[in-house]
Amino acid sequence: MTNRTRILTGITTTGTPHLGNYAGAIRPAIVASRDTNADSFYFLADYHALIKCDDPLRIQRSRLEIAATWLAGGLDVDRVTFYRQSDIPEIPELTWLLTCVAAKGLLNRAHAYKASVDKNVEAGEDPDAGVTMGLYSYPVLMAADILMFNAHKVPVGRDQIQHVEMARDIGQRFNHLFGQGKEFFTLPEAQIEESVATLPGLDGRKMSKSYDNTIPLFSSAKDMKDAISRIVTDSRAPGEAKDPDNSHLFTLFQAFATPAQVDEFRSDLLQGLGWGEAKSRLFQLLDGQLGESRERYHQLIERPADLEDILQHGAKKARAVATPFLNELREAVGLRSFVNQAQAAATTKKKAAKAARFVSFREDDGSFRFRLLAADGEQLLLSRNFADGKAAGQVTKQLQSGQALDVRSEGLAFSVWLEGECVGDSPAFADTAARDAAVEALRIALTPVQE
Repeated sequence: MTNRTRILTGITTTGTPHLGNYAGAIRPAIVASRDTNADSFYFLADYHALIKCDDPLRIQRSRLEIAATWLAGGLDVDRVTFYRQSDIPEIPELTWLLTCVAAKGLLNRAHAYKASVDKNVEAGEDPDAGVTMGLYSYPVLMAADILMFNAHKVPVGRDQIQHVEMARDIGQRFNHLFGQGKEFFTLPEAQIEESVATLPGLDGRKMSKSYDNTIPLFSSAKDMKDAISRIVTDSRAPGEAKDPDNSHLFTLFQAFATPAQVDEFRSDLLQGLGWGEAKSRLFQLLDGQLGESRERYHQLIERPADLEDILQHGAKKARAVATPFLNELREAVGLRSFVNQAQAAATTKKKAAKAARFVSFREDDGSFRFRLLAADGEQLLLSRNFADGKAAGQVTKQLQSGQALDVRSEGLAFSVWLEGECVGDSPAFADTAARDAAVEALRIALTPVQE
C-alpha cells in the first residue's frame, strides 16, 4: 500500500454538473490531486445513479458530461486514477462482502432512508413505500467505493459525512471479524472545505438537481447569466444597505472570489449596491473563471471515443489495485480455491515432515535406539531397544512411510505400535491437552506428502 495520502471522491451520474458540484467536490478534489504527497482516485458513481434514476439515456448522457467536466476542470489523468465505478467489477463483489457484515441497525439510521420513511409516515403511507434495496443499501456501496482503494481522505459535502463514518464502521467490523490481527481496511476520514462545503441554490436551499435550483457550470454564458438573474434576494432597493451574511448571492460570490474581492463586494453591498448590479458582478466573476474550461468541455463532449479511452485506461489502473486486494479479502472470508487450499495443506505437511527428524544412537549395552524430535527440538518419541542398527533403521523407514500407524494413549503419555509390537514411547506430558497436541504433531510429521 502506498505511503502517500490516498484521496478518493466521486460524483453521481444523474444529471449535468452544476456550480455546486464543482465548488463542493470537483474543484477541491482537482486541487488536492496536484499535491505530490497525494495518491488520488476519482470516479463516476454510475452504479449509485441507478438508485435514483431509471432513465438510461439520462444516465448515459450524464456519464459523458461528468467525465468531460472533470477533465475540463483540469484533472490530470496521468497523475491520478480516473475511472467509472461500473468498470470495476470488484466493487459490487466487495459490496456483498461488506453487506454480510453491515448491521441493519446501522443502515436504519442512514439519513436518506430515514427521510424517505418520515415522508411516508407524514403522508399516511407504509413507512417503506417506494424504498428500494438500492436506496437502503446505498451506504454499503459507498463504503465499498472507499474501502476498495483504502482511501485516507474522502472529500464530501456535509450531507455525506455520515456515509464516510458508516464506511469506517463497516470496515472496522470486517477487520475485527476476518483480520486475525491484520487491518485489511484503512479507516477513512471525511474532508470538508469549510467555505464551500454546500453551496446555496437559486432559492437559498442546497444547490441540487432535485430542487431544480442549480446554476449550470459549462452550458453557455447566456444560460449561466439567466440562472444568476433568478437568484432569490430580498426586496431592498438600490441605495439601501444589504446584509451580506444573509445573502445567498454573497455566499456564492465568496466561494469563487479572492479575499480582496470578497471584502470589496461586502463593502459595496453594505453601502447599497443594487441586487441587479450584484448579480452582474457574480456573472462576470464566474464567467471569467470558467470560460476557458467551458470551451475545453465542449471540445471533449464532441470526442466521446477519446473520453472512453481515457476511462478504460483509468479502469486498468484501478483494477491493478482492486483485483489483488479483493483476492486477499476472498481468502480472508473463506472463498478459497480448492486447489490452492490443497497445495497449502500439502506444503504445511511437507514443512512439518521436514522439520521433524529422527536421531539414531547406540546405548552403552550395544543396543540401538532412535528419537523422533519435533521442529522445536521437543522429543515426541523414544524407541525401544533394537539388537542392531539395521532393525532400528527398518522401523524408522516404516514410520516415515506412514504404514499402519497405531498410536495408543496411556495416561499422560502414548506409545507407537507397528504390526502389533510396541516400537517406541513418548515422554509424560503435563496434561492430556499437551499429550494430544504431541500426538497430532507426530501424525503430521509421519504423514507422507503427496508430491
